[in-house]
Amino acid sequence: MNKKLINYIVLKYLRFDKTNPFISISGILAFFGVAIGIMVLILTMAIMNGTQKEFEKKLFTMNYPLTIYPKIENSVTIDLLNQLEQQFPKLIFSPFVSTQAIVEYNKKMAGGVIFGVDSKKEALVNSIYADALINIDLTTYDVILGDGIKGNIGAFENDRVTLYFTNITPTGFSMMPKIKRFDVASSFKSGLNAYDHSYMYTSIEALSNILGRDSNVYDGLHIYSSKPFEDIDILKAELPYNVGIVGWWQQNGNFFAAMELEKRALFIVLMLIILIASLNIISSLLMTVMSRRKEIALLLSMGVSQKEIKSIFLRLGMIIGVSGICIGLIFGFSSMYLLDTFDIIALPVDVYGTSKLPLELALSDFLMILFGSFFIVYLASLYPASKATKIDVLEVLRNE
Repeated sequence: MNKKLINYIVLKYLRFDKTNPFISISGILAFFGVAIGIMVLILTMAIMNGTQKEFEKKLFTMNYPLTIYPKIENSVTIDLLNQLEQQFPKLIFSPFVSTQAIVEYNKKMAGGVIFGVDSKKEALVNSIYADALINIDLTTYDVILGDGIKGNIGAFENDRVTLYFTNITPTGFSMMPKIKRFDVASSFKSGLNAYDHSYMYTSIEALSNILGRDSNVYDGLHIYSSKPFEDIDILKAELPYNVGIVGWWQQNGNFFAAMELEKRALFIVLMLIILIASLNIISSLLMTVMSRRKEIALLLSMGVSQKEIKSIFLRLGMIIGVSGICIGLIFGFSSMYLLDTFDIIALPVDVYGTSKLPLELALSDFLMILFGSFFIVYLASLYPASKATKIDVLEVLRNE
């Protein structure tokens, strides 16, 4: 194969054709179409991944990587906690007791779920809770309110609030809910309204005492694990029959499955942009073949092989397409840098939990974009290249 001849002809055909400007314009449009398609794909996948990671981080705050729960009442005990802490020193366990309650202050009320926790252990698995404890010494009947609850009832630090519990206490001929006064020690803001408007924390001793529960019996154990997908199977094998374990992805499976489906659907739709742009590559190359029929016929008659002719037009299409891909990658990553560095797009914090557009491009998505676009460009170049080899040399030379 004569590479010098192929390179010379490819460079000749890449120049702007003044006699047939529409051929060159079609090639330029194909180049920019592929570049824009790649840039949009990179930005979209980065935003989708960033949004998913941001939600995962927020959900980890309150849902935790793993949670042990009782299948039979009173089966999660301090003995089980001690046993697991000895068996799995790399994991962090935080026991909890929970119930529903209504908090009242200054004639304003709000409902939610209150958790009784060991403050030192909970701070190790819950970063938002840990932030609320900074410069605070908790006492037994202190309460930490979600920022939404705190705002709804108008309470501040060191105020005394009244909590009404769902447990009923019989008093003579009537039934009364259990009532207890708590001091507001602090508040937390997770960035997700669902948690900030419904979660409260107190000591595990206080809540167990109010509920009339054994302080050594829990409603469950929150677990922090850096490899929850692996650790859940290891823990399952060691747990007794009367307790179960659940991962964050099982608690929120439908939500993340929907996000993943949306991301894949967007990927397919946006890949059509590159497919449409590649049609310009096909039309540009086909017009080049038609306008260069006489030259192709002369080359074939002079001994140039069909393989070399095919290589010329295949290389021509790949140069247009691959150049578009490279420029698209530069545009895409440059746009990511600008959006990540400067506040070009500001998000409402109360809706999205962050004021900055979350961007994170996964390696798998990047490779899918890269190989998918290369494949489309190759196919778009292959058909015109094959068409160029099927020119009838005798007919072209006789008539043209």
